[in-house]
Amino acid sequence: MLSSCFCLQIPQVSYASTAPELSDNTRYDFFSRVVPPDTYQAQAMVDIVKAMGWNYVSTVASEGNYGESGIEAFVQKTREDGVVCISQTVKIPREPKQGEFDKIIRRLNENSNARVVILFANEDDIRRLLSAAKMANQTGHFIWVGSDSWGSKISPVEHQEEMAEGAVTILPKRQSIRGFDRYFISRTLENNRRNIWFAEFWENNFNCTLSRRAAKKGSGHKKCTNQERIGKDSHYEQEGKVQFVVDAVYAMAHALHNMHQELCPGKVGLCARMDPINGTHLLKNIRQLNFAGIAGNPVLFNENGDAPGRYEIYQYQIRNKTAEYKIIGHWTDQLHLNLRSMQWPGGVRQIPASTCSPPCKPGERKKTVKGIPCCWHCDRCNGYQYLADTYTCKMCRFDLRPNVNHTGCVPIPIVKLEWSSPWAVIPVLIAVVGIMATLFVVVTFIRYNDTPIVKASGRELSYVLLTGIFLCYATTFLMISTPDVGICSFRRIFLGLGMSISYAALLTKTNRIYRIFEQGSMSVSAPRFISPASQLVITFTLASVQLLGVCVWFIMDPSKALIDYEDQKTTNPLLARGVLKCDISDLSLICLLGYSMLLMVTCTIYAIKTRGVPETFNEAKPIGFTMYTTCIIWLAFIPIFFGTSQSTEKMYIQTTTLTISVSLSASVSLGLLYMPKVYVILLHPEQNVPKRTRSLKAVVTATTMSNKFNSKAGLRPNGEAKTELCESSESQCLSTKQTYISYSNHAI
Repeated sequence: MLSSCFCLQIPQVSYASTAPELSDNTRYDFFSRVVPPDTYQAQAMVDIVKAMGWNYVSTVASEGNYGESGIEAFVQKTREDGVVCISQTVKIPREPKQGEFDKIIRRLNENSNARVVILFANEDDIRRLLSAAKMANQTGHFIWVGSDSWGSKISPVEHQEEMAEGAVTILPKRQSIRGFDRYFISRTLENNRRNIWFAEFWENNFNCTLSRRAAKKGSGHKKCTNQERIGKDSHYEQEGKVQFVVDAVYAMAHALHNMHQELCPGKVGLCARMDPINGTHLLKNIRQLNFAGIAGNPVLFNENGDAPGRYEIYQYQIRNKTAEYKIIGHWTDQLHLNLRSMQWPGGVRQIPASTCSPPCKPGERKKTVKGIPCCWHCDRCNGYQYLADTYTCKMCRFDLRPNVNHTGCVPIPIVKLEWSSPWAVIPVLIAVVGIMATLFVVVTFIRYNDTPIVKASGRELSYVLLTGIFLCYATTFLMISTPDVGICSFRRIFLGLGMSISYAALLTKTNRIYRIFEQGSMSVSAPRFISPASQLVITFTLASVQLLGVCVWFIMDPSKALIDYEDQKTTNPLLARGVLKCDISDLSLICLLGYSMLLMVTCTIYAIKTRGVPETFNEAKPIGFTMYTTCIIWLAFIPIFFGTSQSTEKMYIQTTTLTISVSLSASVSLGLLYMPKVYVILLHPEQNVPKRTRSLKAVVTATTMSNKFNSKAGLRPNGEAKTELCESSESQCLSTKQTYISYSNHAI
C-alpha cells in the first residue's frame, strides 16, 4: 500500500497543458509545466479588451476542458476588474449539429453593440464559426480575440481572410529552434528507425505508401521511393511547441542532475539514495530550477508549478491584398501594445467600438442599469451641479458656478455698478448739473445776501435747505462708488441725511406759516419760536433724529461691504454674478429713508393747510407745489424699487431709480423755490427793492378779516376767493389785493 502510494508520487513536467485547474496544488501537487496556464492568457485578453476601450463583449468556447476553463478564467477576471461585461456566453458542442454555427452567429448578433467576441475554441470550430459569419454577411462586423489555439495558424482563416481581418490572437512567447529544423529535415527512413511512428508520418507527409504492393492505379497514392526529402518534397513548418518540449526535457534533466549532485556527489550513475528516486525530493529540485531555455528565455516555476506568463500579441491584417499575422505587442505580467501598428477591417485605423452604452459627454454622469454595470444612461448635471465623479453630480460651492462642460467649478464673476455703465451715466449727469445749479444759487445768494428777496426768503433756512439739496445730489456719487467699509458708512450717513435736512427746513417753514395764521385767527399776539434762531434750532433738531438713528444702527450692526451671490443667482449658471454691495437690505434702506418720508408727508400736510394764505406770501404755494411733486416722485419710486426685487438687473435698476428719485426731489425744490428768485435777482433787479412794511399785527389782521368776508373762501383752491365785497365793488377788491401784495415779499 505504501509502495503503491510512493510510486504515484511521480513529478511531471508538461510542455503543452494549459488548463487552469492544473495549478491546484491540492490535487496536482506533482505537476509542473513550462507553458503558462490559461489564467495568464485570460488576464492578457482582459488587458487587451481594456486597452481598446471595449467593455461589452461576447464569449465563445468549445465544449471541453480547454475552452470552458479558458472562458471561465476570462469571465472571472472581468468580474474582478468590474469594467467588462459579458453580452452572450456561447458554448460549441463537441459534435455540433447542422446549422449550429448559424445559430451561434444569430445569438451573437442579438446585441449589435457587442462586436468583440472572445474565442477559446479549437481550430476546426474557429474555422466553421468564421464561415458561418461570412455566410450571414457579417464581414467586418465582429472583432475576434482568439486564444493560443488560434494563434498564428493559417488553417482557421484560409479562404475567409476578410472575415478574420482585424482579429487579435495570442500565443505563448516562443522561438523557432534552428537546430531542430536542421535535425528534422535531415531525417530519413534509414537514420530514424528508432521512432516507430516515423514511417506513418512519412507516408502521410509525402502521400505515398511503404507497402511492397504498389498502390493501385487511380488511387491517388504512389509508392514511396525513400528519396523524398522533408521540406523539399513537402511543406514543412516547425511545430510551435518544439521550444517547450525541449525546455521540459531540459528541466527534468537539470532537476535530476542537481539531485544527483546533492545525493550522490562524485559518483557515476544512481547511488543507493536515488534508488528508488524520491518524487518529493525531485519535485523540490524541479521547483527550484532557473536556467536559460533553448530560446534564451528563463525556465522557472512558481509554487504551483506554473511557468511565468509570456505571450506575443498578433493581429491578422490585410495589406495590399496580402494577409498576414503581425506582432503588435507582448504581455509579461502587463500588456505592452503598439496601437499605431494595428489595423481594423477595411484598413481603418480607428479602434472599433464595442460598448453597451456610448460614453457620456463631459458633464454627464452615468446612471447604471441594474445588474449590468457596463450599461448606463447619461444624465446631465443641471443647474449649479458639476460632475464630481463618473456617477455623481454635486453642487458647486455658494461662490462658484460650474464651467461650460459642468466638469468642475469656477469662481462666479463679481460685478458692481461701473461709472461707464448707462445705468450710472444718467444719474451722474443729473447730479453734476444739479450740483452746479445748487452752487450757482448759493453763490448768487451769498453775493446778493443783503437784498430784499434774499432777506425775505429767510436766509438762514435757505442756506440749510441748499445744503440738504447739495447732499442729495452728492449721494449719487456715493451710491455708484465701489463699495468698501468707508463708502458703505458714508452711504448710511448721507443717503437719508440730505433729504432729512431738506424736508426738515421745509417743514419748519410751512409750520411757521401755519402757526402764524392759525394764531392770527384767535389772537393778534405773535406765536412763539418764529425767529430765525428758533427756526434753525427746530430744523437741526429734526435732522439730528436721522443722525441718531444712523448712530444706533452703526452700534448694532457695523457697516461693511459684502459680495451677494444670491442677488443674481439665475437659473442659468452662466449668467450668475456676485454683486459687490454694502450690507444694506431693501428693508434697511426703506427704514433709512423712512424718517425723511415722514418729514416729507408732514410737510405736505402743512403745505395743504397753508394753501389759503396770500398767493405769494412767504413761499407757501411754491412749497406746496414742491411737496406735491415730491410725493408723486416717491410714490412712483416705491413700486419700481420693490417691483424689480426679483429682476436680474435689480442692482442697476434700484440704484438708478433711487439716485434719480433723490436728485429729482432736490431738483424740484431747487427749481420751484430758488430759480424764480435767482431769475429776479439777476434779470430783473428793479423788482428786488424793499416794500413798505407793516407790523405783524396789521398783516395778520388784514388777512383774517379778508377770510371772514366770505365763509366759502376755504372751499376754493388755495383760498383765492373773491369776497362778496369785491364782487360788488371793484375798488374795494383792488384795495384788498394791494394789501396782500404789499407784504408778499416780507419775512414774517
